[in-house]
Amino acid sequence: MQRLIIILTFALLLLMLPGQAFAHGLGQSTDLPIALWLYLFGAAVVVLVSFVQIGLFVGEGHTLRRYPRFDLLRFDPLRALLTARPVLFSLRLLSVVLFVLVVLSGLLGRQDAGFNFAPTFVWIIWWVGFSFFTAFVGNIWPLVNPWKVLFEWADGLTRRLGFGKGLELHQPYPASWGVWPALVLYAIFVWTELVFGGAAIPFTLALFVLLYSIDTWTGMIFFGKETWLQRGEAFSVFFGLLAKFAPTEARVIDLEMCRDCTNACKNRDGECVNCYECFARSRPENRQLNLRPWSVGLTLPEPVPPGGLVFVIFVLAGVAFDTLLATPQWAEVYYRTSIPKTRGLSALPLVYLAVYLGFVKLSQRFGGGHIPFRKLATTYVYSLVPIAVAYQAAHYYTYLLIQGQAIIALLSDPFGWGWNLFGTAGYKVGANLIGADTVWYSQVALIVTGHVIAVYLAHVAALRLMRNPSMAMRSQYPMLVLMILYTVFSLWLLSQ
Repeated sequence: MQRLIIILTFALLLLMLPGQAFAHGLGQSTDLPIALWLYLFGAAVVVLVSFVQIGLFVGEGHTLRRYPRFDLLRFDPLRALLTARPVLFSLRLLSVVLFVLVVLSGLLGRQDAGFNFAPTFVWIIWWVGFSFFTAFVGNIWPLVNPWKVLFEWADGLTRRLGFGKGLELHQPYPASWGVWPALVLYAIFVWTELVFGGAAIPFTLALFVLLYSIDTWTGMIFFGKETWLQRGEAFSVFFGLLAKFAPTEARVIDLEMCRDCTNACKNRDGECVNCYECFARSRPENRQLNLRPWSVGLTLPEPVPPGGLVFVIFVLAGVAFDTLLATPQWAEVYYRTSIPKTRGLSALPLVYLAVYLGFVKLSQRFGGGHIPFRKLATTYVYSLVPIAVAYQAAHYYTYLLIQGQAIIALLSDPFGWGWNLFGTAGYKVGANLIGADTVWYSQVALIVTGHVIAVYLAHVAALRLMRNPSMAMRSQYPMLVLMILYTVFSLWLLSQ
């Protein structure tokens, strides 16, 4: 990982150098300090140089089966804080209060997105902000998921009242379903965000939350809480994917706990990592909350469930489509052909999937053809997660920093009724928090860093499969081309 850090540092310095020769910053998004093609060429060169450096320094045996980690729970004060029941209960209660506030403000509050708590909290603070927190800090969604918390409270009450064994029926979950139900629900959510015209209407948003609640609780009742959360609940699957990139992990030492786990959680190395079901049931002395390098969780030898590959592709394509909608090229296509957004949202993930599978097939050919195509496709797909994380950060972080400030006023007046509960109702959004030139350079840095990490992860995956450094290197030539194409296309989209 030290070598990777050196490579990233060199890459970013190389990319930033051309911009230093110009004194002026950006005006509009297309008014770049130098020609766009120079940025695209520079980014492609950085990815190429990184690939060469990775090939030279990352050889056989470097498969990250063991990586540096540090257990935060080793310190008694920190363990006491992170595991204290009042702290955990407070977080869960806060999550439920915010959930209820979203529903009530949406149903009863002023039907203006600028004066209602629900749209700002759901689309900016929770969807964007919590995604960033999960990817760059760690996954606390299993702890604060309001649908899970409310279900557990209802289930506990049912048991105390003597109604059988609780709410869960534990019907068999078809193995072939994998995470396809979660993908369908996630696709509906993205469609609601990007295509549906009423996504910012508080009342409509509250209705969507209630409908999703009914679906989630029905799945929990029918298949069992943990089974549905791991496979059918869209946000648990999504945040779980981001958690593989995160620098923290929940690890269980006593693997006896895994015998009764509904997730078949042990990976091929016999480790239980980020299985929150086992973590919750384990004794305190058998738990670890580890710090680790970013992205190493994506190298763990875990099976990809049915639908998991398409889920990753859809996450990547969904953010790209959001950017595409704001480009003049899309406006022109829409004007000339009247292609609806729904069709575009359906088509772009299919294009991404076809391109990815095509390059995986080329990788199989370059690698000698000994590794089954399906195994290659599912093994490489997690290397795309850093690209998705980087692109989401580049695309949304200014949205969070600027538009997210609106939550300060809305906390004092969540219903838009003229309240001033905390004295912040008059807060005005500061639009000049970050300059346009800083935005562009930071976006370039994020995109290139994400793609360099993706190249590294794909190479590590190839080494794990092939055990032959030269063969693994050859197999990565098509994947290198794919990463360069992703880099150039991502930066082109953002520049528009």
